[in-house]
Amino acid sequence: MENPQQNSEEGLMPKSSPPQPNPAIVANEAGQGSGFPESDKSSATPVVVLSTLVAICGSFAYGCTIGYSSPAESGMRADLRLSVTQYSVFGSVLTVGGIIGSLVNGKIADLVGRRRTMWLSELFCIVGWLAVAFSKHAWSLYLGRFSLGIGLVLMAYVIPVYIAEITPKNIRGAFTAAFQFLLTSGLSVMYLVGTVVSWRALALIAAVPCLLQIIGLFFIPESPRWLAKVGREKELETTLQRLRGKNADISMESAHIREYTQTFEMDSKVGIFYLFQRKYAYPLVVGVGLSAMQPLLGATAIQYYASYIFSEADFSTKIGSISLAIIQLPVIGASVLLTDRFGRRPLLLASTIVMCLSLAIIATAFGLQGTHRWNEVTSVLVYVGIMGFSVGYSIGLSGLPGVVMAEIFPINMKGLAGSLVIFIHHCINWTITFTFHFMMEWSKTGTFSIFWVICAAGVAFVTFLVPETKGRTLEEIQASITKLSRR
Repeated sequence: MENPQQNSEEGLMPKSSPPQPNPAIVANEAGQGSGFPESDKSSATPVVVLSTLVAICGSFAYGCTIGYSSPAESGMRADLRLSVTQYSVFGSVLTVGGIIGSLVNGKIADLVGRRRTMWLSELFCIVGWLAVAFSKHAWSLYLGRFSLGIGLVLMAYVIPVYIAEITPKNIRGAFTAAFQFLLTSGLSVMYLVGTVVSWRALALIAAVPCLLQIIGLFFIPESPRWLAKVGREKELETTLQRLRGKNADISMESAHIREYTQTFEMDSKVGIFYLFQRKYAYPLVVGVGLSAMQPLLGATAIQYYASYIFSEADFSTKIGSISLAIIQLPVIGASVLLTDRFGRRPLLLASTIVMCLSLAIIATAFGLQGTHRWNEVTSVLVYVGIMGFSVGYSIGLSGLPGVVMAEIFPINMKGLAGSLVIFIHHCINWTITFTFHFMMEWSKTGTFSIFWVICAAGVAFVTFLVPETKGRTLEEIQASITKLSRR
C-alpha cells in the first residue's frame, strides 16, 4: 500500500535535479551518497560543540521565562495584590511582546547575522528580568514581561536556525533538539527553585543564563550559510574550516553552500507576499501547523499555569511542580538521543498520541469532580494526566517543530517564513494564556475536551503532512520540498 506522505513529498520534488558541481560524488538516488558533499562521517568538532552550548544558553533562558509564571503566581499576587485578570495579563503580555518581535525577528537575523541577533535578544531579556525583579506596580511587571517576550521571540527563531546551519547532517537533529533540552532544563529549574525562593529572587536567578550567553557569544563563529547569503566569501571559508576542523576538506561543502544560496536568492524576489507562492505552500503549511499545535493542544496553558491546575484539582501544587520538573528532563534527553536515530515524524506522532490520551484523562477527571463522585480519585487522575501530557509533549512536540522549521525553509525565504510562523504562534499563544483562567471558570472538563479534540486533529496532521528530514543536508531538504523550475 502506498504511503500518502511519500506521494506528497514526491509531488513536491523538483522536475529536474539541481546542478551539481561534481557529478562524480553522486552515488545513487536512494540516499546513500546523496550528491551533497557533506560527509556522513562528519563529527562534532570542539568548535561546533562550543557554539551549540553557547547558543543553547539562550534556550535555558527561554525555559526560565516560560516556567517563571507558575511558581511566582501566589507570591506575586499576594505581594502586589493582583487580581486574576491582572495576573492573566502578566502571563499573556509575554506573548504580546512575542507578536511584536515576530514581525521583525527573521529580518533582523538576516540583516545583522545570527550571532548579533542572539546578543540583542539577551539584552531585551536582561532588561525585562530587572524590571520584573524590582517591580512595585502591575504596569512595571507588564513592561518587563513585554521586553522578555521580544527577547524570547528573537531567540526562538535564531537559535535553532543557527545550530542547524553550523552542524553536519548526521548530528544536526540531535544538536538542534538540544535547544528544547535546555529550554526544559530552565523550566524545571524555575519549578524547583520557585518552591523555596521569592518571586523577586527567582527573576534575578533567571537573568544569569542571559549574561552567560552574552559572554560566550564573543568566542563562537557566525553561521557560514548566513555569510554565504550576504556574500562574505572569505569569511565563509574561514568559518567553515573552523567548524569542520583544520584538517577537513571543506571545498565541496562550501561550493554547495554558495551554489544553493545563490540559486535560491535568484529564484524569487524577497517580500512577504512572495512567501505565498505555490512552491512555498507545503513548507509553510507544515511550519505554521506545527507551530500552532503547541499552544492549541494546551501545552502553553499547562506550562504557564500548572500550579493553578493542580490547585483546582485539589492536588498539592508543590508536589506537582517538583514532579513536572523531574519528569521532563530525562524524557527530553531521550528525545535528543532518538531524533537522529528514529527521525522527526515518528517521534512527533508518538508525542501527539500520548498527549491526546493524557488530555482525555484530565478531561474525564474534572468531569468526575463535577459529579461529586470519586473526588479523591480526581486529583490523582489529573496528576497522572498532566505527567503523561508532559512526557508526550517532551518526547516530540516540545522541540521537534523547531528542528523541522529550521530545516525546511530555503535560505532566501527563511527570515520571512520564520517571522510569519512565530507571529501566528504567539497570536495563538496570547489567546490561550489570556483566556485560560476564564475557560477554566466556565468549564474545566470543557476546556480540556477542546484541547483533546484539537490534539486528535494534530495526530492526523503529523501522519499525513509532516515530512521526514533525517539524514539529509539542508540543501537537499529545501530542494526536495520547494518546486523549482530548472530546465
